[in-house]
Amino acid sequence: MENLLLPSENLLPFDGLVHYHGAVMDQKTATRYMERLLGEIAWEHDELLMFGKRITTKRKVAWYGTRPFEYTYSRVTRKALPWTPLLNELKHIAEVESGESYNSCLLNLYHHGEEGMGWHSDNEKELLKGAAIASMSFGAVRKFAFKHRDTKETVSLYLDPGSLLIMKGVTQEHWVHRLPPSKRISQPRINLTFRTIA
Repeated sequence: MENLLLPSENLLPFDGLVHYHGAVMDQKTATRYMERLLGEIAWEHDELLMFGKRITTKRKVAWYGTRPFEYTYSRVTRKALPWTPLLNELKHIAEVESGESYNSCLLNLYHHGEEGMGWHSDNEKELLKGAAIASMSFGAVRKFAFKHRDTKETVSLYLDPGSLLIMKGVTQEHWVHRLPPSKRISQPRINLTFRTIA
């Protein structure tokens, strides 16, 4: 599977900055990290409030940080767990590759391709406005898409295991993104999004 744009380019035509670094580790290392993440992270089912009802998703999540930061999305608040040695290693890789620093990480576990994420932006009030968000992927190769809020223009690419995608600037103000479901994919995927809580 090939990406639709070269990794060195800004993937967005305007109103934001998204750079795909590709794999930042070899596949053997990426597989080892995937196995450790499955076993060492305190995974929980995600919960959303929709139409006044609390809905539990099949997808699992975890929230870690430098301090017990509270983070509210989909009207549910989580308190950050302390960094583990494993997450500190991965945070260091993301910081070296991106030249940015991060103080928190939201992790998502998709058990297979039928689990995805709808259109949204990472613009919650707790996040430092305009700060970089580093998205690190492990496991199954999945398609990732962006859509401009006004023009509805879309940009998509495939995220490889051990790869890093950086979103920053005004991206979250002007673009939404999603992980579309795919019935053809049976393997799990883990995504880490390193963030900065203000």
